[in-house]
Amino acid sequence: MEKNRKIRYYPRAEVICACGNKFTVGSTKPEIRVDICSACHPFFTGQMKYVDTGGRVKRFEDRLKQAKSRSVKRSTKKIISPLSSVRTLKEMLEQAK
Repeated sequence: MEKNRKIRYYPRAEVICACGNKFTVGSTKPEIRVDICSACHPFFTGQMKYVDTGGRVKRFEDRLKQAKSRSVKRSTKKIISPLSSVRTLKEMLEQAK
């Protein structure tokens, strides 16, 4: 990197959102493209909306369904706890008598 490199500042840089909203800010880039802004973000709009990039939500829901189906299958098996064979000191002393 050059030490004497000057960074240009753009006081009227335009921010363009995927939803179509545009606004200006100060930046070192003349144009900034974003996926989500305050006009379309669920926190600011109060609406539930999935922002799905490449089917991530669907894949997550599929994995969740698979995990639930596996947990049902596991729960039908009898689980033997390693602690079930542990006896108290009182039980061991009574057996020793």
